[in-house]
Amino acid sequence: MSDLISSNNPSSFLKKFFGAGIESFESWGRYPKVQNQNEFIPYWLNEAIPYSSPLLAYGLGRSYGDCCLCDNGTIISTRNINRLISFDKEDGIIECDAGISFSDLLEFIVPHGWFLPVTPGTRFVTLGGAIANDVHGKNHHREGTFGRHIIELELLRSDCKSLILSAGNNPEFFNATIGGIGLTGLITKAKIKLKKIHSAFIDAETIRFGNLNDFDKLSRESDSTHEYTVAWLDGSSRGKSFGRGHFIRGNHSEEGALVPGKKNPSITIPCDFPEFFLNRLSIRAFNETYFRKPLANSKIHYSPFFYPLDVLGKWNRIYGKRGFFQYQCVIPETAGIPAIHDLLETGIKLGTGSFLTVLKHFGELKSPGMLSFPMKGYTITMDFPFEKLKSIELIKRLDAITRSAGGRVYTAKDAGSADDLYYSSFNIEKFEKFIDPAFSSNLWRRVKRSRV
Repeated sequence: MSDLISSNNPSSFLKKFFGAGIESFESWGRYPKVQNQNEFIPYWLNEAIPYSSPLLAYGLGRSYGDCCLCDNGTIISTRNINRLISFDKEDGIIECDAGISFSDLLEFIVPHGWFLPVTPGTRFVTLGGAIANDVHGKNHHREGTFGRHIIELELLRSDCKSLILSAGNNPEFFNATIGGIGLTGLITKAKIKLKKIHSAFIDAETIRFGNLNDFDKLSRESDSTHEYTVAWLDGSSRGKSFGRGHFIRGNHSEEGALVPGKKNPSITIPCDFPEFFLNRLSIRAFNETYFRKPLANSKIHYSPFFYPLDVLGKWNRIYGKRGFFQYQCVIPETAGIPAIHDLLETGIKLGTGSFLTVLKHFGELKSPGMLSFPMKGYTITMDFPFEKLKSIELIKRLDAITRSAGGRVYTAKDAGSADDLYYSSFNIEKFEKFIDPAFSSNLWRRVKRSRV
């Protein structure tokens, strides 16, 4: 990377690595909308110059809220920075450009008997995005966040300095960049430690449960026996059905071929659904049907186990042009299940009920990231169609429960939570010391607005 930076023809470097190619700049939730965002790449790779608009890296656009948006700013597309640089197939150490997708990584490493140490619920994220959001997965109780498995990364600053960061080399900058939502500069490449596997299949089990206490019992029992655990909740049921769902757990199988999953979605949603499609009645009908579907315990390929929604390309179109917001928070164990109960109940009373609800028990492994989201406790994710003032009020109510419980919201999903939740959750003043002055985002401006 450094030899390219010192090239006498930086414009060719920009065209090669940061060329146009993103159809539109929006978050996966499609709310909020971006204003006057462009993809012109300023000439700042060879020398420090004044910048006329804020900068922000953009990968595959799978963040749900506004951490990947930059009103009146310049987006740096990283999807063409996607080389596989080196691979030690004996020790499972791989070095890649930050724009490589998890989908492409899996396609390469699985046949060699390796897997991602931590993966979110979609494989359509970039390596740089996974670091910037310090993603977590179904195995947090065993492996923590993705940031725990980064050996080294390279960060390009707007003053043209290229920094090599690790736990032993400039560790505070390293910690600020992991989970730093792209504000410390441009992550250009990283070296990570992979997980050894013997099969591309998962020994999976799904158990139907009747309430939140049943979930808690299953989760605590399974943490010691299963590497991967998560639950789907019926996000719209009331009365005796409140808090019911499916508990999913699994381990890597010892048997089965090392075959990667399909690279592309099987089906693509062709257009935006009409806004009336998702309403209180249709969401309740979907949840009821899903809860009662036949359950199978079997050996399944990793793709449907980890990435069930990836079978549908552009599935966010189901919510229509208005988009949706996903509220994800973590509640410490001291507040526990009662707070989860209140969050779920509030979503039903004040919203449409959640179309897709996920509940997970986090372990105690800490991330190096300064703004890393997980803590020991419970994380719940709820999806709601965006309904303007009604949704804004719902976010406020959910924030109030999270705040009272001593919880946090997830930057990768947040679309409007109050700034005080960030200041009470993280050491923002310490983090600010590492922000690149040329980089900003809608989320960061929102967090800082009332503090200026």
